[in-house]
Amino acid sequence: MHVRSFQLGDTSLVTSLLQDVLSETCYEETMEAFARQLSWDTELVLVAQEESEIVGMIIGTIDNNNGYYYRIAVATEYQRKGIGKALIEAMKMRFLHRNVNKIMVTVDVHNEVVLPVYESAGYSTSDFSRAAHRLSIVKKVSV
Repeated sequence: MHVRSFQLGDTSLVTSLLQDVLSETCYEETMEAFARQLSWDTELVLVAQEESEIVGMIIGTIDNNNGYYYRIAVATEYQRKGIGKALIEAMKMRFLHRNVNKIMVTVDVHNEVVLPVYESAGYSTSDFSRAAHRLSIVKKVSV
């Protein structure tokens, strides 16, 4: 398994992975944030590749000089094999190279179930961002 930066040729494989792993609502929100992040900074979108297959991906972003893990997805048959931790660690290295002030895990209704993966990677509840503040990659809702 190899973790690397997202490439344009990965689009259909990543899209399929996200459709398979995420709920419909989560998928729609993630695709919007994914597209927005790619337009700003492709180095903060990483994929895990096993031979020619994309088996995982992670989206990170930097907002107000803080690094945020936004969404992580690992193909069902590859879960619990260390791929999530490898993606988290690779993104952490990207954040550290950017000299962010703090690294946080964005928590929303869709990723509560993966918080144990972040905890096993060394993050604690004090690193989880549940604030009402929306990341710039997430569409702001008009009222």
